[in-house]
Amino acid sequence: MSATTSTDPHRVPIGVPGLDEVLNGGLIPLRSYMVRGGPGTGKTILGYQFLSWAAERGENTLCITFGENEPELRGNAAQLGFDLSSLAILDLSPDSSHFASNREYDIFSPAEVERQPITRRIRDEVSAIRPARVFVDGMTQLRYLTSDTFQFRKEALAFLRFLRELGATVLFTSESNEAPDADLQFIADGVLDVESLTGVRRVAVMKFRGSDFRPGFHTLRLSGQGMQVFPRLLPGEHCVPFTAEQIPFGIEELDRIVHGGLERGTITILTGPSGVGKTTLGMQFMRQAAARGERSVVYAFEERPDTTLLRCETINMPVREMLEGGMLSLVHVEPLRYTADEFALMVREEVEHRKARIVMIDSVSGYRLSLSDQDLVPHLHALCKYLQNMGVAVLLINEVEAITGDFRITDVGVSYIADNVIFLRYIELDGRMSKALGVLKKRLTDFEKSLYEVAITSEGFRIGRQLIGLRGILSGSPEWVEPEA
Repeated sequence: MSATTSTDPHRVPIGVPGLDEVLNGGLIPLRSYMVRGGPGTGKTILGYQFLSWAAERGENTLCITFGENEPELRGNAAQLGFDLSSLAILDLSPDSSHFASNREYDIFSPAEVERQPITRRIRDEVSAIRPARVFVDGMTQLRYLTSDTFQFRKEALAFLRFLRELGATVLFTSESNEAPDADLQFIADGVLDVESLTGVRRVAVMKFRGSDFRPGFHTLRLSGQGMQVFPRLLPGEHCVPFTAEQIPFGIEELDRIVHGGLERGTITILTGPSGVGKTTLGMQFMRQAAARGERSVVYAFEERPDTTLLRCETINMPVREMLEGGMLSLVHVEPLRYTADEFALMVREEVEHRKARIVMIDSVSGYRLSLSDQDLVPHLHALCKYLQNMGVAVLLINEVEAITGDFRITDVGVSYIADNVIFLRYIELDGRMSKALGVLKKRLTDFEKSLYEVAITSEGFRIGRQLIGLRGILSGSPEWVEPEA
């Protein structure tokens, strides 16, 4: 997995995909940066990628380890897919002789005696290699080689300055759960905080001296290709000029009801109970877009693509041809596999690289599952506003629990973000179950205020008669009202 290359000559790419975006282009060279977090959060892997990125480009690098010895470090890195053969490693971890030998110091403290040879080895190695990047794994271990906190801070500051003066950009780790590291946070030019909560890893920039950065926590994932960061989506950073125009459904009566169609760059909620035809109506909208040569993408959280294909073929909708022609993508998203940040990146790639002009999320409740214990509203708001800024027409399929009666737009409180709201309902007419469609909101144009009977037939989505003379339609049990004489 390759990292995004920084275009700023005054920045140093950190080597982790997505993290340079969070850092506004990368690290500032010749400075020191701290990565803090508990065990298993990915600190050492981040260090591998930091060094490997430079080594692959012919730069000298050095890894200083106080914990794992060199054979273990190289072996563990190889299992993760990292080739550290070109990296210089200074192994300062204790070996078995430290336990076997009986060391007694009658003049100097043990810390004083141990520190001097270690300092000399670091000085000699760095002076010989002149590395462009240095990764220090386990900086807090130096605390045990000094007599007090003041001495540790003095030694740590001198150590980092020595590395920087010899031309190195430094990344070092802190085991924040095992030892206090507030003094190191003050010394460092930047602090990255990595954590793992309920199985979800994430990273935040807590400090970045001399630069702005993207705030908040950003999801990260560890895989056989290393670490990847998924920056939290900030809609205001993405905007393109686009022509405001109406996009028709391709159903004459429905286009008349919405006064021409839906507008580009708007957010539409298609809401109603299960099985009422929300997804089918959305697919009809994208069918018409494909006829114009526009690409659409459906993110299905609940239904597999083969099921969607079969269902569309039974109503004479040529979805397979749309897929084969590149005008449509059906993406099955397992809700518990991806976080909201990962999903946002998937959508961005479709919009920015594959030029998708219509995006449908099916459904809001399925998307909500991907957030674990996070709040739905801010994530969905950010994603929809990003798509809106990019001139993409957004369809949100929203399922309400009530089959009839108790009329609500959504059960999750996201109707405020919609420019348009089209609802479908089950109603009882003449002793049989029917379906009705109406428009509740259309921000940019007027619309027909009546309700219409609809049906899904072998020929597709059909608009039937206007439901005039009925009272209580939204309750689900309408009554015929005799017209006044």
